[in-house]
Amino acid sequence: MAGPLTRPRALAATLNPGRRLRRPLLGGGSVAGQVFVLQVVVVLLLVVAAVVALVLQVRRDGTQAARDRSLAVAETLANSPGTVSALRSSDPSARLQGPAEAARKRTGVDFVVVMNKQGIRYTHPLRDRIGKKFVGTLGPALAGRVHAETIEGTIGRIVQVVVPVTGQDGKVVGLVSAGIKVDKVSGVVNRQLPILLFAAAAGLALATGGTALVSRRLRRQTHGLGTLEMTRMYEHHDAVLHAVHEGVLIVSGEGRLLLANDEATRLLDLPPDAQGRDVSELGLEAPMSGLLYPGRVATDEVLPAGDRLLAVNNRSTDRNGGPPGWVATIRDTTELRLLSSRVEVARKRLELLYDASGGIGTTLGVRRTAEELAQVAVPRFADFVTVDLAEAVLRGDEPSGGNPSMRRTAVHGIRDDQPLYPLKELIRFDALSPQGRCFESGQAVIEPRLSEAAGWREQDPERTDRVLEYGIHSLIAAPLRARGVLLGVVNFWRSEKPEPFEDDDLSLAAELASRAAVSIDNARRYTREHGMAVALQRSLLPRALPEHSAVEVASRYLPAQAGVGGDWFDVIPLPGARVALAVGDVVGHGLHAAATMGRLRTAVHNFSALDLPPDEILGHLDELAARIDKDAIDAGDETAITGATCLYAVYDPVARTCVMARAGHPTPALALPDGTVEFPDVPPGLPLGIGGLPFEAAELRLPEGSRLVLYTDGLVERRDKDIDIGLQLMRDAVAHVDQTPEESCDAVLDALLPDRQGDDIALLVARTRVLDPGQVAEWSVESDPSAVAGVRAAVSSQLAQWGLEEQGFITELILSELITNSIRYASGPIKVRLLRDRALICEVSDHSSTSPHLRYAATTDEGGRGLFLVAQFADRWGTRYTKDGKVIWTEQVLPGAS
Repeated sequence: MAGPLTRPRALAATLNPGRRLRRPLLGGGSVAGQVFVLQVVVVLLLVVAAVVALVLQVRRDGTQAARDRSLAVAETLANSPGTVSALRSSDPSARLQGPAEAARKRTGVDFVVVMNKQGIRYTHPLRDRIGKKFVGTLGPALAGRVHAETIEGTIGRIVQVVVPVTGQDGKVVGLVSAGIKVDKVSGVVNRQLPILLFAAAAGLALATGGTALVSRRLRRQTHGLGTLEMTRMYEHHDAVLHAVHEGVLIVSGEGRLLLANDEATRLLDLPPDAQGRDVSELGLEAPMSGLLYPGRVATDEVLPAGDRLLAVNNRSTDRNGGPPGWVATIRDTTELRLLSSRVEVARKRLELLYDASGGIGTTLGVRRTAEELAQVAVPRFADFVTVDLAEAVLRGDEPSGGNPSMRRTAVHGIRDDQPLYPLKELIRFDALSPQGRCFESGQAVIEPRLSEAAGWREQDPERTDRVLEYGIHSLIAAPLRARGVLLGVVNFWRSEKPEPFEDDDLSLAAELASRAAVSIDNARRYTREHGMAVALQRSLLPRALPEHSAVEVASRYLPAQAGVGGDWFDVIPLPGARVALAVGDVVGHGLHAAATMGRLRTAVHNFSALDLPPDEILGHLDELAARIDKDAIDAGDETAITGATCLYAVYDPVARTCVMARAGHPTPALALPDGTVEFPDVPPGLPLGIGGLPFEAAELRLPEGSRLVLYTDGLVERRDKDIDIGLQLMRDAVAHVDQTPEESCDAVLDALLPDRQGDDIALLVARTRVLDPGQVAEWSVESDPSAVAGVRAAVSSQLAQWGLEEQGFITELILSELITNSIRYASGPIKVRLLRDRALICEVSDHSSTSPHLRYAATTDEGGRGLFLVAQFADRWGTRYTKDGKVIWTEQVLPGAS
C-alpha cells in the first residue's frame, strides 16, 4: 500500500472534505507517535510495578524469614534437654539466662525470652527486664500451639514467636519467645535495591529504544497517518476492495491466501473459509493455482476457470521492501473474448473484401482475373478455391442461359496435390450439385459437410471419394453473375481448417463472387473488343511482306497488353526495282487508333503509287491528317489523330541510295557491314496533323548488306528509363556482323521487350541488296527521230545477251513509242535504261515535266494510239518525276518470274 499513500493527509482530507482532523490526545499525531507514547507508558508502568512487587515480595519474604528464624531459635531452646528442669528449679533465671543469650548471639535474633506460664520473664538481653511481664500474646502458646506475631516494640517492628515448653506429661510448663527486627532481615534486600532500580532503568531504556525503532518503522509504513486517518483510509480501501468489479487476491510467500475480495470469490468460486488456507487446497485449476503459488509475473494472461476465461495480472509484493508474496487481479473476459472474436472475424472479413477490391481486376485478362479471385481468398477464407467459367466468356462472348459447360480457369490452394478437377477441364455440373443449384437460384449454396452432400457426390463419385479422402470437407459454391448474365462459378473448399463453412460465410462468399464477376465481365468485354481491334488491325497490316530484289526484310508486330494501338509498317515495291519502307504510329489505343492506322497506311500506298519523294509524301499525309481531324471536330467527335508519326524511306538498289524523311518518328538504326551501328541524322519534322514547317529528306548511300532498322517508340521508350538507354541496347543488339534480318528482329526484342508491354511495338529490318551492273543497260538518245533505229538495235542486242529474245519485238515497240514521244514533246537529253530484275523494266527519261495521258483515239485521229499500244503490251506502266524532269517506265513480266 506504499504507492497510494504517498500523500496520506491529503488523501484523508479528500476522503473527508470540509472536515478538520483532530489530533489524538496521546503524543504525536500519527499512529507511530501514539504507539510510541503508549508503549513507553506501558513499559514504564511494567517496570514500576515490577519494582514495587519485588520490594513488597522482598519485605514479605523478610517477615517470613524473621518468623522462621525466631521460630527455629525458640523451638530449639524450648526443646533443649535442660529447659524443663530449669523451669522447675528454684532459680530459673540463673540456669536459663546464659543459654538464652548464647542462642541469641549465635542466631542473630534480637532477644530470646524464657518465661513462666504467667508471662514473667526469666531471661532477657536487658537484665532490668527480667521478672517483668512479657509483652505479647500468650494464649495460643499456653494452649500448646506456636504463635507468631508482628508488633511494634521499643526497638522497632519486631517479628516474635512464642513456643510452649512441655513436660513429659505433655503439659505446658513454660514459654519461650524469640524475636528479631524486620529491618534487620530486609537489610540485604535494601542493599540490593539500587542495583534492582538500575536494572529496571536499563530495561526501561532498552524497551524505550526498541519501541522507538518499531515506531519509526511503523511511521515509515503508515507515512505518518493518524488513527482517524488510518481508520478512514481502511474504510475507504475496504469499500473499494469489495465494490470494485475486479477480483483481488493476496497470497503470502508460504502460499497461503491472505485476502480475496467478493469479486475474486465469485469468479474463482472460492469456499467461505478460503482466507488463511493454502492455495493448493482451494480447488483451483492448475494454470491458476500455479500462477498464484509459487507465483510468477503475468500481464493480462488469459486463464480458464470453469466456464470462464479470466484475464490475470500478477505482481510480487516484495519489490519495494514489502513482505514476500503475490498480489493478483482478475477480471472476467468471457463475454469480451466472445465479442472480440466476433469483431476480429468481422475485421478480417472487411480486410479480405478490401484486399479483394484492390487485388481482383488489376488487369483486363479474364483468366488473370479468375486467378486473382482464387489467390485473394486463400488461405484466409478457404484452403482451396476453384473458378469455372463458361467457354464463351473465355472467348469474350456473352454466354447463353441455362446450365452451360464450364471450363476450369483457375485453381489455387495451400497445396498443389489436391484431387479437384484440374485446370482447363471441361465440366458440366449436375442440376442437383451445389453448383447446379446455385445456377438455378442465383444465390450462393453451402455444403457444410460434403460427406453428406448426395448431389455433390453423384456429380463424379470416383473423384468425390478421392476429394473426401484428401480431407476436403466443406464447400461454398457462389455464382459469378454480372448484369444478370451467368458467367461461371467460384468454389470455396476447406480441408485444413477444421470448422465447416457456416451461414455467416455465405454473405462473404457472395460478396467476393459479386465483385469478381464485375471484373470478369469487364475483362470479357475487353477481350471481345480487344479481339475485334486486333483482328481489324491485323487485317490492316501487311499479311505477308513481298519478296524484293532490293532488300531482304523481316518484321515483328506486338500489340500492347492493354489494347491494340496504331503502330504499323509496310514494304511497298516501286518502279525501277526500288522499294519503299514505311513505319508509323498513331497515338492512342483501341478501334479508333487501328482504324486511323488503316487510313494512313492506305494513303501511303496511294501516294506511293504516284512515286513521289518521301518528303512530299509526308506533306500529303500531314494534309490528310489535318483534314481528318477537322472533319472529326466539325462532327463533334472528340477523337482525333493529331500526334501520328511516320517514317518513309525509298531505297534504290541500282544507285545504292536511300532517301528518307520522318514526321516526329524515331530515327532509324543503320547497321553497316563492318559492324558499326549509326543513327542517321534525319530531320525530325513535326507529327502528322500539326502542320507548320515542310518536311525535309536526307539521302544516304548504303553499302551492300547494310541493315536498316525501323521501329516505333514503344520499343525504346520507357517511363523509368532514358531513351538513350534503349537506343544503346538496340545498337548492341544489331551490331553483330552477318546477322540476318530475322536474327536482328529476335535480338532486338530479346534486349528491349519489357516484361509488361504497355504500348504497341512495330519492328522492320531490311538488309540492302544491289543490282549487278550486268543487269543494267543505259543509252543516251539524241533528240532526232532517226536515232530511234539505233536504240532499237542496241536494245535487241542487249536482250539477246540476257536471253530475252522473245521480249525483243514488244520491247522495241514500247521503246520506239516512248522515245518518239520524248523527242516530240520534251526537250534536253533523253536517256533509255533497261533493268533485268524479276521483270524487264524499260525507262525513258527526259527533262520535261509533262506527263503523257492515255486516251482513246478516234478513227479520224492521226495520233494518240502509241501510249494505248504501250499500255496494252506492258504489264504495268507509269510516270515518276525527278529533279530534272520525268521518267516514263514500263514493266514486262518475264517467263518463269513469280
